[in-house]
Amino acid sequence: MKQLTASGQTVEDAVQSALKQLNITEDQVNVEIIDEGKKGLLGLFGSKPAVVKVTVQPNPIEQAETYLNEIMTNFTDKPILVEHTINGKNVIFDLSGENIAMVIGKRGQTLNALQYLTQLFIHRVTTERYQVTVDAEGYRSRREQTLEQLAVRLADKALKTNKHVALEPMPSFERKIIHNVLQSEANVHTYSDGVDPNRYVVIKPVKK
Repeated sequence: MKQLTASGQTVEDAVQSALKQLNITEDQVNVEIIDEGKKGLLGLFGSKPAVVKVTVQPNPIEQAETYLNEIMTNFTDKPILVEHTINGKNVIFDLSGENIAMVIGKRGQTLNALQYLTQLFIHRVTTERYQVTVDAEGYRSRREQTLEQLAVRLADKALKTNKHVALEPMPSFERKIIHNVLQSEANVHTYSDGVDPNRYVVIKPVKK
């Protein structure tokens, strides 16, 4: 953890001096006042500088990336590259490597577990409400397309059989895709049922 002690005529001057030396902003540090200093007689005699100790706060996104790297090291003997992109409060960690199919798992179950663990880690190390996505070589986009096609196909089945159709259990962000695809369809209604982690979408034909 990087720390720096700095001085100045006032506490604020000392803090600004430390920030300038570290080339960071005040919201990225913790400030401890060691000595508030004093002006002295007429601001000249007996004056004493203010002294502060500035500690750089760990970056939660970089911490989460390190956390994922540690999991990957223990998960597979093949090297897995972890990279991240940030868009506001949305953080995407993208995994790539030779053994990526193993990292994704059946229907993305392993990838979903990694995403859940990383989200928990982020919540533990910062109060910032980041939304985490863990992807692997474009899997999330392909999975979304698959779910959209599945939603249309099973909605058609529900209408033809005039029966409720239940999908397999899915995490909330995948259930949302099903709901969004069919929300404009007047002939069917969707709702989630069950208890996590086995909550699932039901497609119900609407009687006219």
